[in-house]
Amino acid sequence: MVTINNELASKNQSSTLSKLPEPKHFQLIEKTYQNNAKSDYTEKIRDLGNEFSYAHNSNYYWSNPELSLLYGTPIYDAATTSQKLALNHLYWVGNYNHTAVSEATTSIYNMVTSGVFRAVGNYETLCRELDFETEQESYHIRTFQRIGFKTKMAIVGKTILGNSLYGKSEQDSRSWQENLIPQPLREFFDSSQGTSPFATYRDNTLSAIAKTMLRDKKQYYSQYLQDLEQKGEPIPAPSDGLGGRIGPRYWLKFFTIHWGTSPFMACQYYSMRYTANAILKNQEYPYVRYYRELEQKGEYIPTPTAVSFYHLMDEAFHTTISQTIAKEMYKDFPKPTAYEKFISGLIVYVTQRNLLSGLSGVLPGRCVADDPMLMLFYYKLLKSPLFGMETKEALDWMEKSFCQEHEGFHVGLKYHQSLLELMQRLFSRLDYQWKINREMGIMAAGGSISKALQSNLKTFKQFSQSVLNQES
Repeated sequence: MVTINNELASKNQSSTLSKLPEPKHFQLIEKTYQNNAKSDYTEKIRDLGNEFSYAHNSNYYWSNPELSLLYGTPIYDAATTSQKLALNHLYWVGNYNHTAVSEATTSIYNMVTSGVFRAVGNYETLCRELDFETEQESYHIRTFQRIGFKTKMAIVGKTILGNSLYGKSEQDSRSWQENLIPQPLREFFDSSQGTSPFATYRDNTLSAIAKTMLRDKKQYYSQYLQDLEQKGEPIPAPSDGLGGRIGPRYWLKFFTIHWGTSPFMACQYYSMRYTANAILKNQEYPYVRYYRELEQKGEYIPTPTAVSFYHLMDEAFHTTISQTIAKEMYKDFPKPTAYEKFISGLIVYVTQRNLLSGLSGVLPGRCVADDPMLMLFYYKLLKSPLFGMETKEALDWMEKSFCQEHEGFHVGLKYHQSLLELMQRLFSRLDYQWKINREMGIMAAGGSISKALQSNLKTFKQFSQSVLNQES
């Protein structure tokens, strides 16, 4: 059960207020914390997850049909009613599996940044809110995973798990390297014994650069990161979820040191957390509308739809905190140095490039170009018992869906434009950011159906050839 000691909260907050004049955002943080603590959305999410039965929810749409895998594509148009229901359910599963991984990352960075704010002092209410959010995320994650696993096993079993398709090509690549590159050189860059010497040197160099450039902020170095270092554990860096798409893990470790050292950079992290909040809201709010429509009509509300509804209610508090820190609280601290401006600009730039720079016609809400991994997923889905296609049939349908204009691309563009507006609303207010980041220029340029088709033609040609080579 999520609990809070309100008496202690009031006592500590009173102590905080006596130490410095209270900026307006302090009041907003206090109000958000108290409202979040009094809400019961987390408990409802937990209970819904514990009680979920796929059999009791399998004959209902969990959202409007457009939030379905392959919606608007030739494959979807030819699908049966039961297949369309399954595609609607699998979209929910995929979306919330991604959300679960991203929320696990959020929990880590809540601890990284709260360590900085505690070192600064006078932000205890904010830190308690971040601790409370971390506890809430653990309930969210377990519910998403429980519903997702039961649903996926009921629809496709284990047929689309794993990534064995590329196993042979990776082995061929390693064999080619072994024949051409001397073993000592291979071991330096790609050690079979674990972390390579090159990776160790690279990570140590990047860490030294960060700590040198932020040496005047070392008194704020997060206790969470200090504890990891004392245990000999590495700096955290996600490999999955939204964080994992931003860049290689060594860059994320580099960024983490900044977020865990400088008060300004700790605030800048919350513009990144808001990005995750906005992506979630963009895809989750349609579930909320659908929930309210069913409720108004007095119709059955599927459990996953209700989970989405209560989750957005919970996340509204988290989004408020992200916006408050990102837009207002960073002004509490000295203006960022040229180095801090550069790093914060770089972080948002690579996020635009790697996470928000494209458009999908087969997965509504995805703002990045369709890649071989997504094509592999759909290939396995079409060959699963849900569709039961042979190789040539699956590839023919995929080519029509990935490489020809259809309704799915226009639905994807609608969600892209909605997310772009949310992003511009925040980043246009951050005066320290680069112009291309304030305007979300890379993301805006990626909202093009013609560019998406051009990219997909090239990617699908390589993918289909890889599949045929594997099966020849």
